[in-house]
Amino acid sequence: MLSHIPPLPIFIAGYPVWETTQDELATHIYERINASQKTILLFANTNFTVKCRFLLSRLMSSDVVIVNDGIGMDIACRIMHGHKFKSNLNGTDFTPYFLSQSKQRLRVFLVGGSEASLNGAAYYIVHTLGHTVVGSCDGFDGMKKTTNLVDVINESAADVVLVALGNPRQEEWILMNYEKINAQFFSGVGALFDFWSGDKPRAPQWIQDIHMEWFYRLSLEPKRLFKRYTIDILKFLIDCVRYRKLGAK
Repeated sequence: MLSHIPPLPIFIAGYPVWETTQDELATHIYERINASQKTILLFANTNFTVKCRFLLSRLMSSDVVIVNDGIGMDIACRIMHGHKFKSNLNGTDFTPYFLSQSKQRLRVFLVGGSEASLNGAAYYIVHTLGHTVVGSCDGFDGMKKTTNLVDVINESAADVVLVALGNPRQEEWILMNYEKINAQFFSGVGALFDFWSGDKPRAPQWIQDIHMEWFYRLSLEPKRLFKRYTIDILKFLIDCVRYRKLGAK
């Protein structure tokens, strides 16, 4: 029985998104873990809402928690609901906070990223956050060659599985496999391993504070991210209007 009552989600572009804070979210997830309830945590930005549309019906599961990530979601919330979200919740900031709040040493399995980023992320988890990395599989040759990855994760006795494959690949992989895996917590974390390993720099804190980190990343990778911050944002806004007209507010 959970003592912490989860918030009712609001709908953004048809997705149920929690209005919550970092502290409240961490508390609720740990309560679910202690109650042996599997939890999938996903961070919804405008790219997520466009790329994961085909997964929408499966994302309505009670095992899935979706939170807001980025200024685009805040703008949509203001337009559709008259207020912004309580906090901006992204995987890069929330994941280390969540792990730091654990009262026990967790066993973490890493999926995705390059071999170099996995090594750097594992070092960060062990030496900075104080948890144990029990295994990893990179998102390239590792995923292609490891046909029994679910078995490998189960044999590692992982508590937490962090998946960094990008949208929508990471969300689809988690939804396809989490019920077969004995771990209790799964999260799609995008570029987090690259940040932990130092392969990609984060924006300076003042840029993060004014919610312009997206622009910083665009300036570093214009070819890869241009479509995400132009065409995909337009699709996102169209979806916000379309789903509001359908009554999914």
